[in-house]
Amino acid sequence: MGNVVGLLGRGFRGKRSRVFQTPSNPCYPTLRETLDKVLILGSGAIKVAEAAEFDYSGSQAIKAVKEEGLKVVVVNPNVATIQTSEKLADSIYLVPVEARFVETVIERERPDAIMLGFGGQTALNCGVELYKRGILDKYGVKVLGTPIQGIVKALDRGRFRETMLEYGLSIPPSKPAYGLNEALRIADEIGYPVMIRVAFNLGGAGSFIAHSPEELKINLEKAFAQSPVRQVLVEKSVYKWKEVEFEVVRDYKGNMAAVACMENFDPMGVHTGDSIVVAPSQTLTNREYHALRSASLKVAEAIGIIGECNVQLALNPFSEEYFIIETNPRMSRSSALASKATGYPLAYIAAKLALGYTLPELVNKVTGRTTAHFEPSLDYVIVKYPRWDFQKFRGVDCALGTEMKSIGEVMAIGRCFEEALQKALRMLDIGLEGVESEHYVNVPLNDLLRDIAKPSPDRVLKIASALKRGVDPVEITRITGIDTWYIYKLLNIVELERKLKAVHKCKNEKMLCRVLKEAKRLGFSDDRIARCLGWSTSQVREFRRRHGIVPVVKQIDTLAAEWPAATNYLYVTYGGEEDDIRFDAKKHKIMILGAGVFRIGVSVEFDWCVVELAWALKNRGVDEVIVVNYNPETVSTDWDVNDKLYFEELTLERILDIYEKEKPEGVITFVGGQIANNLALKLEKMGVKLLGTSGKSVDIAEDRRKFSRLLEKLGIPQPSWSEFNDVEKVRLFCKEIGYPVLIRPSYVLSGSAMKVIYCEEDLNEYLKKYGDIIKEHPLVVSKFMHEAKEVEVDAVSDGERVFIGAVIEHVEPAGVHSGDSTMVIPPFDLDEKTIETVKKYTYKICRALNVKGPVNIQYLVKNGKVYVIECNLRASRSMPFTSKATGINLMELVADVLVHGRLKLPANVKCYLPKVDWWAIKSPQFSWTRFRGAVPELGVEMRSTGEVASLGENLYITLLRSWLAAAPNRLPERDQYILLAVDNEDDYNILSNNLTRAGFKVIKGNPENPLLYKLLREGKVGWLISTSTDKEDSSESTSKLKRLAVDLNIPVILDGNLAKFLVEAVHRAGNPEIYEVKSLKEYWRTRKNA
Repeated sequence: MGNVVGLLGRGFRGKRSRVFQTPSNPCYPTLRETLDKVLILGSGAIKVAEAAEFDYSGSQAIKAVKEEGLKVVVVNPNVATIQTSEKLADSIYLVPVEARFVETVIERERPDAIMLGFGGQTALNCGVELYKRGILDKYGVKVLGTPIQGIVKALDRGRFRETMLEYGLSIPPSKPAYGLNEALRIADEIGYPVMIRVAFNLGGAGSFIAHSPEELKINLEKAFAQSPVRQVLVEKSVYKWKEVEFEVVRDYKGNMAAVACMENFDPMGVHTGDSIVVAPSQTLTNREYHALRSASLKVAEAIGIIGECNVQLALNPFSEEYFIIETNPRMSRSSALASKATGYPLAYIAAKLALGYTLPELVNKVTGRTTAHFEPSLDYVIVKYPRWDFQKFRGVDCALGTEMKSIGEVMAIGRCFEEALQKALRMLDIGLEGVESEHYVNVPLNDLLRDIAKPSPDRVLKIASALKRGVDPVEITRITGIDTWYIYKLLNIVELERKLKAVHKCKNEKMLCRVLKEAKRLGFSDDRIARCLGWSTSQVREFRRRHGIVPVVKQIDTLAAEWPAATNYLYVTYGGEEDDIRFDAKKHKIMILGAGVFRIGVSVEFDWCVVELAWALKNRGVDEVIVVNYNPETVSTDWDVNDKLYFEELTLERILDIYEKEKPEGVITFVGGQIANNLALKLEKMGVKLLGTSGKSVDIAEDRRKFSRLLEKLGIPQPSWSEFNDVEKVRLFCKEIGYPVLIRPSYVLSGSAMKVIYCEEDLNEYLKKYGDIIKEHPLVVSKFMHEAKEVEVDAVSDGERVFIGAVIEHVEPAGVHSGDSTMVIPPFDLDEKTIETVKKYTYKICRALNVKGPVNIQYLVKNGKVYVIECNLRASRSMPFTSKATGINLMELVADVLVHGRLKLPANVKCYLPKVDWWAIKSPQFSWTRFRGAVPELGVEMRSTGEVASLGENLYITLLRSWLAAAPNRLPERDQYILLAVDNEDDYNILSNNLTRAGFKVIKGNPENPLLYKLLREGKVGWLISTSTDKEDSSESTSKLKRLAVDLNIPVILDGNLAKFLVEAVHRAGNPEIYEVKSLKEYWRTRKNA
């Protein structure tokens, strides 16, 4: 247990924190008694640096407020979230979190108060704008929690600096700047290198380290573009200092507690969202810990926090000198991590504090033993590890720095650092079995050491490879700035791997047992051990079970065993002797596998499916719903959502461990996205009972040849396709069916090697780049239907009948990934005959596959003919959208099928599609600005990070509202130019004429015209519409124009169909109808009353 001495030796072990007295607010204790209705602002779409952690915090805030008997109104266009579910808030508005729209909601709902701290930077910025415009005063809306003045003190870089100095807190030498010349002057005064921080921002957007005036000039315009007040802080760089974070709660009386201390594995210079984070702190001395804790509490006092804040500090590794870097006066990504890591419900407590409670008055609902005026102590280690998806983007800079770039994160729990780290690497779902040291054995050592000096996603593996080759840990610390303690922990793993490879040669079974037991304690998987020993995984499993080497289940004990724990947070470890809980085999139990780490393609939509299904099963009499998930951002990993939560790996080994202990009646894999679905057949083969559609049916749907034969048998058309292991046969087939074709490796669903090929030259380029793949995996070539419509269906079947939630039509044509498409319910351009054909094919496929649960089927429509392209026997990304668009929760129907065996449809109804009398439109959210150098483009590869939606009576107004809800989309000003980079002459003329009639100035987007770049930099461009096809090596590519536009936060529209819709909508933008909003329930009531 040496790894947790960091906290046990110097943590607070339940001591009450120091109280800072502040002038009391006599009205605050009685404030909640004067309230009837509270408005909570959400964070909008999932984007890099503002993700599902705000669904967690917003959902907890709603529950905390509802407990007081108050009504809750939520404004959040993120249709995939739990907080926009009817079970939580009283009124939900899917509209942009923007002052004009929120004012409309305030005018309709007349809330007494507003909460700004649970919707990320989006909510804070909107709240400040509402205050500045006088809207809050106009309607008498009180701000609950940290007041606006405190928010501005924290977010305005100049005010923050002044406040810290006023309170005697150390900060790096710095000054705010509002222009290039001012920034250059300050940098000269401070001395290079300097850190540039952006005001009123999060995730480090636009921030960078400049080592020279030239570097400052190049990057500063993007930094200013990322600040809504065009302010940056020029600060002396503290690169390679230790980075430490504290989560602090504070009530209106000044009572405070430092709930969590989290230490970054990576030093300053890597954004904390892109850094490995460890809790409790492992390398701080007692003096350092308390100095930083005291400073963090003082920051909360200085800002006037009421609720929760995150304080970031830099610590000189060679002295006790430290600086305050910044604070977030709201719930944050780190807050969600800290909440799950410690078992302290930060968002719930913060909401209660905003309502006027004090910390000593509140009970920690997770432990049930302590008040909220308590600092947790941990007897375990957690490791947060980020996940990046750089492979999705052409031209992207993969280097890590001060701007956050990761898409998702995992949280692993272990009894030592090594165990937690290796778990975390497996949780990333990128094919790693842990700290694998062999990946860079062929890289020359000097090159490897040079690479290690630069932060990168795979730096841990490179360090392990260097250690394996004998590099001194002290030298690696000198190169990287990573504390030597962590390097020695990596060396422990490398050495144990060496022992495993050596021990299999001897025949001493006792020695093998000892080494294997130690390997399991340090987090080695059975698969990894098997590779080291030259055994099969099943041999390793059988051997360790025979010798009693089995894991135990432990509780997340925030009390470090000082009092009995009452949590339902569980983890599995080999660092213990007995289970902390008893397992009741008599209970009616069902286990649900969660979505795991978020990545492009798997996000909060699947967490919505997990949570809604868990609730629905409980409502139908299931005694115990057990969820397995390890994503700290999610609602499904909250303490009050499920009967039991295993914060654990979604691997075959770990699910079998839990299954054998819990003995549930069955396991559900179809709501957890890609990871869970991939486990289905493996689990079934190991004797695990799966609930829902059979593994055999899943295999038919996923095996292209089997599914193709089924479609032929059913008489359902499909695009021509074939599979090849020979390059020449690929060429012949392409000529036979004609270009364009879609080509991809057989094992990839939506990988970087998937591409639309328009001619033989394109095919030659593709084969030159990916030709080696064919040696291991066949290439699948299918006819690509140019300009076909894409349509999809979300449905639930009980094996005999089918409930179709919606037929969804895409605005963008086939060839744009469905996740990047604008989706419309009901179809806007399909005739009744086509819709009936889609219904008929859906019913036939569901019957043939005996589907018992959710299903998503994707279609193409061209020249009146309907083709099937894909069938997924699982929940889909669009199911939350379908459910909220229609007011019919598909997960409730799935629960009916699982528990009762049938859908609640009349006996004579075989296939049902509900009618909706309004429009529901979902738009994608891209995070282009976060991926430096990446080419903004659409294609068969998904690149969006989130989604938003809106409902309305008018198609164009609804589409515009939905599109405006995705950042940085906005309407162009009348004096701004619209740049048109459109290859198709007819499309260009249509768009140009319509924009001119609307009063806009149009310029042809010729990338060789230097004037265009000047206009972009001067803020004179409102939109860039670019539908041109880029060639990777073309000097006339519009990529440069698009890249500059996204760097400057200028909206870029990448599809001609969408552009035409939006241009038509712009004609109506002055119409007050765009701000005439309704809550979700008002639309649903219309259907129910019909």
